[in-house]
Amino acid sequence: MRLLALFPLNLVVFPGEKLNLHIFEPRYRQLVHDCLEQNITFGIPPFINDGVSTLGTEMKLVGIEKSYESGEMDIRTKALGVFRIREFYRESPGKLYAGGQIEDVADDHTGDILLQTRIKEEIQQLYDILGLRRLFLDLPTDFRVYDIAHHLGLSTEQEYQLLAAATETERQELVLEHLQQVLPILLETERLKERARLNGHFKNLTPPNF
Repeated sequence: MRLLALFPLNLVVFPGEKLNLHIFEPRYRQLVHDCLEQNITFGIPPFINDGVSTLGTEMKLVGIEKSYESGEMDIRTKALGVFRIREFYRESPGKLYAGGQIEDVADDHTGDILLQTRIKEEIQQLYDILGLRRLFLDLPTDFRVYDIAHHLGLSTEQEYQLLAAATETERQELVLEHLQQVLPILLETERLKERARLNGHFKNLTPPNF
């Protein structure tokens, strides 16, 4: 185990993700200064259901985009890996910000090719319905679930489920299940919208033969 500074937020960050943050609270301004001066990392455990989650994502400070006279800052960070909190401190020793004794969580990056293909097909259908075709075209061929997770309409709780999954295959199964639940609802919504548009219009219908 090791001590890690913690910055709980109402969001889930996935490994590899780049995150821009506006820092204004004194405790987190202190944290940024410590990252610069001591070259330390910090963790973002999601704050869900009025509590700090057990799992979180370790973050590296990449740079300060802007500093304000008030002491506030715009910073750029990058997510590294997932950790589990074993002991949480509301304040790290001698610091204003929180901390915790954590252990790193190993990740199996190997996914299932067939599942990835099915997910890609479902995402294409999803983005076509939503008019987001460009997002699909920008999808890398070797994408991981972490690369697309924020673009699937998942709740914070569902994103946390992905973070908690131990393998890429498990994450693929969760995403595929979500897409298969959402797509029929979206398709029916589009059909209802089309019916509403046609209501009151002259209809060119072919009578049945009988």
